[in-house]
This record gives sequence, structure tokens and C-alpha cells, in this order.
Amino acid sequence: MTYCVAMKVRDGLVAVSDGRITAGTQVTVARKNALIGPDDNRFLVMTSGLRSLRDKTLAYLRRRMREDHPDGYASLLDAVDDYCGCLRQVRDEDGEQLVEADLTFNLHAIIGGQLHDDPEPTLFLVYPEGNWIEVDERTPYLSVGATTYGKPVLDRTLTHETDMKTALKLAYLSFDSTRISAADVGFPLDMMTYLASERAWREAQYDYDDVVQQRQWWNDNITKLVKEMPDGPWVATLAGTQHLSVVSED
Repeated sequence: MTYCVAMKVRDGLVAVSDGRITAGTQVTVARKNALIGPDDNRFLVMTSGLRSLRDKTLAYLRRRMREDHPDGYASLLDAVDDYCGCLRQVRDEDGEQLVEADLTFNLHAIIGGQLHDDPEPTLFLVYPEGNWIEVDERTPYLSVGATTYGKPVLDRTLTHETDMKTALKLAYLSFDSTRISAADVGFPLDMMTYLASERAWREAQYDYDDVVQQRQWWNDNITKLVKEMPDGPWVATLAGTQHLSVVSED
């Protein structure tokens, strides 16, 4: 399984992907994001699904770009269109064999960036069938993989007006919530930003020990907030005025 999430906020884009790869009982690490194109015109692709499908689709995309767009794509939509074409080609070539092997053609992708003709950065979510949706200001993030666990913190707090510093914290917390509940999602953590003011990508990788302070702070404060939460109507009914105590069964 995988967890990738990308956000579009007022200052640009934030993207996070886990680095754990599981195959049966084997666990390895690998990047699930890639920057494609010349240095001054790059876009991001993050994927969830069979690694072989990801590698083949991106190999076809890079070949098509070398042949038809050596200076990179003019717009992100052009890049998405070519990615979808490569994805459908791989599906035509490998789909039947995957079915015979009881496997599913399950490659999902988030594609993001701001290319030369784009007025602002944006994000697309591409489904295995080759159709896509674009990020919306009312829901300013897209995610693939184990999307359930990291969604609540984003739905409660993230808006298009969120600043980049806060968005990075939310991206980490979304990953951490997923890591805690999904055994096949884990470190290393790849984090990326696209700053619209600079029209440039930045990236870094962090491991378990790099975020000890943030992880401990979050755990401590979650516990503290639960204890400080106002008593609900259930206290008098279910806990009694003295609250329930543990009964010994000696």
C-alpha cells in the first residue's frame, strides 16, 4: 500500500509520499514521486499501485517527451494528456495478463506543477482508466493509496488560504495518522514544495528519528486535549458523579 497526498494552497503546492514498499512478507523502500522534465519546466508525478505499472508508464512518458517535447510540455494539461495516453497503452499491453494472474490494473497518480504556459500551479488525479479530475479550492488536496486515515485532519483544517508552513505540518500529520493505522505505510517520508513565487520545486527526505519531536508533541497534545474536553452528557449517565473506577476481580 501507499500514501501520497498533494495540496494546493495560496503559496503553491505541498506533496508528501511514504517510502515503504511491501511485497508479501518483504519490506523495502523506494521513492513514489518523480520530477519529470527539464530543470526549469518540471512537473511532479506521484503514484499508488503496482510498481511495474508505474515504472513502465513513466518510461513511456519520458520517451514520448524526449521525442515530441524535448524542451518539456507547454502546460500541465499537455503532460496529463500524454501520461493518460501512456497509461492506456500499458493497460492495453498488460491488462489481460494481469487479470490472468489475479492482479488488478490499479495505478493511480497525482500530477502537479506549473509549466511555462500555466497561470498558476495545479494538481490532477488520474485514475487507472486514464480519466482525471482537477483539484478544487473547496477541497484543496488530492490523495491516493491508503486515503482513509489521513483524511480527517485535512478535512477539518486545510483550506486554500492555509499558509505553506501550516500546510507542511498538516501534510506530516496526515502521513503520521496513516502510518499509525496502516502497517504497509511508513518511513522514509518524501516531502516536496512548489513555491509559486519562485516557480521552483524543493524536496527533502526524512526518516523516523528526524521527526521525534513533532511526533511526541502531537501524541502528548492529543492526549491532553482529550482530557481537557468538556464533559459530555454521557458522564452523569454512564460514568456517575464520581466517575467509574476500575473494579478489582481478585
